[in-house]
Amino acid sequence: MSLKLTRGVLVVVMLLAATPAVSTAAQPADPARAYADLTAQATKLNEEVLRAQEDLVQRRAELDRASATVSAAQQIERQAKTDENDFRGQVDLITQASFEGARFNQLSALLVADSQQDFLNRLEMMRILATDRAESLARLSSAVEKARQAHQVAETARARAAEAAASAEQLKADLDGRSRALQTQIDQVRTALTRLPPPVAAKLSDPGDRSAVSVPAGVAGLALAFALARRGDDYRYGGTGPRSWDCAGLTMKAYAAAGVSIPRTSGGQATVGRAVGRGEVRAGDLIVYYASRSHVAMAVDNTRAVHASTEGQPVKIAPIDAIGPIAVIRRVEG
Repeated sequence: MSLKLTRGVLVVVMLLAATPAVSTAAQPADPARAYADLTAQATKLNEEVLRAQEDLVQRRAELDRASATVSAAQQIERQAKTDENDFRGQVDLITQASFEGARFNQLSALLVADSQQDFLNRLEMMRILATDRAESLARLSSAVEKARQAHQVAETARARAAEAAASAEQLKADLDGRSRALQTQIDQVRTALTRLPPPVAAKLSDPGDRSAVSVPAGVAGLALAFALARRGDDYRYGGTGPRSWDCAGLTMKAYAAAGVSIPRTSGGQATVGRAVGRGEVRAGDLIVYYASRSHVAMAVDNTRAVHASTEGQPVKIAPIDAIGPIAVIRRVEG
């Protein structure tokens, strides 16, 4: 009996030890948690894509400027070369005239002159030839230097254009890769949305408070009024309206409606205006979230903000401190 009992205890212990592992493996992942994690990753990727797009636009603008500089410098160089050839020809003619006896010193002019007037005429001819030769030499020298400088400018600009082109090509490849990754992430988010329990999905899609909100006068009030009027609009990665938005697309267009231009990305918007503390927040302030500065909202007052949240959620008002960890708060004007 002792041996049988020992064997029985061992079997029970083994079963008990195995049960938690089987139970944990069998438990499905929390759909809401999976959705939250995927949307956070997609939001960050969306910001990276937008920043890469901005960088690419800048590199292409640099390429255009450098190419224009090359073209202008080459035109200047061609004209300078033409001038150089013309002035060199003038110098050669004057030099040839000198060798043929048209240029004399004063003594020889005196010796061969037939009269006083002839002597004066010969002196004047010598002066004119000397002056013409000096001017032609000066022009020739200037044309040579101008051609040299234009060539140098063209070569420098050509090198800069080549660098900008290579950089733009690399950025384009990087952008394409990030865009593909973003689309994959968006597909995963949308799949996660379909797996949410109906009550959770319904709560996410609720536009929340859509009651009238008093806004202040001035730029901040105009921008806030624009953002509040978008409550209920869809979220779309990369969206800038008119009926679907991402976070920075909404705040950018809101301030554009107030006559103020701000960057397209939440990272760029984290640098506009001036920084304010959490206790100073007022209507129209931009509240940028996360260490990556990948999300932005607009303050409605000191406790609430309106924002384009993420896939599956419309533009809505939410508590400022519930949206995420605040990275920086910026006041665009005032």
